Amino acid sequence: MLSWTTPSRTRRRRRRPLRRRRVRALLGGTAVLAVGAAGAAYALHDGGGSNTPTTSALPTATVVRTNLTTTANVDGTLGYAGSYTVLADGGKRITWLPREGAVIRRGERVYGVDGRRVPLFYGKMPFWRTLQSGVSNGYDVLVLERNLKALGFGDGMTVDRDFTYATRRAIEEWQDDIGVPQTGVLKVGDVVVQPGAIRVTKVKAVLGARTGGTVLTASSTGREVTVNLPVGQQGMAVKGAKVEIALPGGKKATGRITAVGTAATAGSTGSSTQTGQSTETATIPVYITLDKSGGAGDLDNAPVTVAFTSAERRNVLAVPVTALLASGDGGYSVNVVDATGAVRSVPVRLGVFDDDMVEVSGALSPGMKVQVPKS
Repeated sequence: MLSWTTPSRTRRRRRRPLRRRRVRALLGGTAVLAVGAAGAAYALHDGGGSNTPTTSALPTATVVRTNLTTTANVDGTLGYAGSYTVLADGGKRITWLPREGAVIRRGERVYGVDGRRVPLFYGKMPFWRTLQSGVSNGYDVLVLERNLKALGFGDGMTVDRDFTYATRRAIEEWQDDIGVPQTGVLKVGDVVVQPGAIRVTKVKAVLGARTGGTVLTASSTGREVTVNLPVGQQGMAVKGAKVEIALPGGKKATGRITAVGTAATAGSTGSSTQTGQSTETATIPVYITLDKSGGAGDLDNAPVTVAFTSAERRNVLAVPVTALLASGDGGYSVNVVDATGAVRSVPVRLGVFDDDMVEVSGALSPGMKVQVPKS
């Protein structure tokens, strides 16, 4: 009998530790299930719009009342504003030409003929007659006197439309300064008249050639961005509106819309283009002047991106986008935390998005705290 009972006791003693290990394993599994259930319950509370208060250690953000703006980015091209053509009367010989890219200002030489410099005057209308003593009053006389006065000539001259002896004397002083005969007479072709300073874009004439036609083409010195805006988005382009511009190299600039074209250009067409597709892709030109030209350097025909304001909301409630919780019915809510740390879910309606903030409306007020995920 002893030979049989001893092994039996031994087997019972060895099985007890196995049962304890199995119990511990089952308890561990129950703990995992409990944590998972708690997490599922919290997720349902967060997204389901429940009003049952809970508490949480998540960080919070403040509900604020502010102005929000939504922007739309459109590609454009940075260049120089304006396009001008410089002409020369025939019968003379070209003796000097500027380089392309040169900037020419009032009083400076635009080109040379027969060894004589032809300077730049500012004005809206070119000279069309010889200006000398005895000519009738006119706007061209006013342009002449304005330029002479701006260049420092004609101390006793009154700037008006009347060609007087003081006007003649101012012309003679100016002629002496630029090294030409002092005749007191200004002939057509003695100067080039343009609206302002110019930047040479293309030299068309050749040194030694006879004049008669285009000498060069030019632009203004002002920087301009041109955007071909889809017709469907033309509501964003309002003359005078401010825009932000992303320049090559990561630089930023600001500008204002100076003009909006009215003639639409059809989109590209081809053999595979469907009927009506060119109409859907039609664009209108929008012109933007930079607030500070210096920030763009000497870039010409450079690609840029323009941020237009597509929507603006003032004095609205806003929360961080990360505070939004999607609910099962397709709506959204935020978790509001009160002073005691209690959390309740508040359904919200969304408005415009502005970077990391979003407009919300619902049972909220400025100063409330809403939960946001830990960063």
